[in-house]
Amino acid sequence: MPSSASFTQLGLMPELVQCLTELNYSNPTPIQQQAIPEILAKQSIIGQAKTGSGKTAAFALPILQLNMAQRKQTQGNGVSSLILVPTRELAQQVADSIKHYGQRLSPRLKVKAVYGGQSVNTQMLALRGGADILVATPGRLLDLVANNAIKLHQVKHFILDEADRMLSLGFSEELAQIQKQLPTQKQILLFSATFPDEVKVLADQLLQKPVVINVINDDVEQRLTQRVITVNRDRKTGLLIELIKQNNWRQLLIFGSAKHTCNRVAQKLSKAGIKAEVFHSDKGQGARNRILSGFKNGDIDVLIATDIAARGIDIEKLPVVINYELPRSPMDYMHRIGRSARAGESGLAITLIAHDEYQHFKLIEKKNKLRLKREQVEGFEADDQAPLDCPSRQVIAQAKPEGTGKKKRKQARKENESIWKKPSV
Repeated sequence: MPSSASFTQLGLMPELVQCLTELNYSNPTPIQQQAIPEILAKQSIIGQAKTGSGKTAAFALPILQLNMAQRKQTQGNGVSSLILVPTRELAQQVADSIKHYGQRLSPRLKVKAVYGGQSVNTQMLALRGGADILVATPGRLLDLVANNAIKLHQVKHFILDEADRMLSLGFSEELAQIQKQLPTQKQILLFSATFPDEVKVLADQLLQKPVVINVINDDVEQRLTQRVITVNRDRKTGLLIELIKQNNWRQLLIFGSAKHTCNRVAQKLSKAGIKAEVFHSDKGQGARNRILSGFKNGDIDVLIATDIAARGIDIEKLPVVINYELPRSPMDYMHRIGRSARAGESGLAITLIAHDEYQHFKLIEKKNKLRLKREQVEGFEADDQAPLDCPSRQVIAQAKPEGTGKKKRKQARKENESIWKKPSV
């Protein structure tokens, strides 16, 4: 495939190409260029590319085309293409993207998103007659299957978006139940920005002779500036306020590790005259939709979120991301900072680390093959030694991500090895 291949040269139908032109998609990204022809050829895929590199379009466009060719084959309340995602926000985002890409198709395909936080009865009504493409979170999908609202035995294309998260231990039970409902013969597509070793083991069990696409997008890394600032823990919020006021940032996304952290930081920012909204699982679905919409359109300048936003926010021109606290999992660090520098834009990711986070950040660097310079900001310099009241050992122990020990990895593989037994096409 030529390096300058157009969407037409990738084999996409004219209606999809026309829609992409209207959406100002000029040329396919590397992951799209490599994945689209393979998916159209009905190959199973493991696709890895940086966050913001166009992975959704890489699987959505060929899946739309394949569904147009086979749309009369799915009967009753069946599903032709099933896309599993880890969060509600990502389910909405992926479904909306697919609808946009397919708006020129005639007749239009039935694309639905189902997830928790909404009435299951409403979603059951929407799924009468099945769906061509269903985007779902695992828990709600199983609810609908249990209520006979949807059947999965006709699925021809099974896609795991954010596959690293979907194949992790947290979703293993639900995925095992879903896998039992799926047919033996199906095309399987796994897409993610990161594939840790333990996830690769499960992926190898799930697929037989897949096409592996690994796009290392150096351009994204060059456009994203990463800074690490050391600071005493009790000065973190003061430094955060200073940075916001000094740089007059707009559309700033701040990550905290817990809901109470997000609430506390928002209160302190408010006292400093900085209005911020919080985004976490305690918020109802209506509030989450409102906050996310307000942040995307610029009505909300500062959003403080837990990691549910690390995989559910897609803003093309988000200039700054700040890690107020570190994520438990090293791979979540990459998903967090990947919210910036998307769609060809430049971005900045700042991580604030206190003494009790030094060791965990070294682990994050090691796992993600990073080596970042430590900085200090005048007036907020970190002490040479941790303060006496710094709970270093306890915090480091809590921050250590699950599955880093050999015994835990071995146990996780043992518990999951029976899940992925059915071969793919």
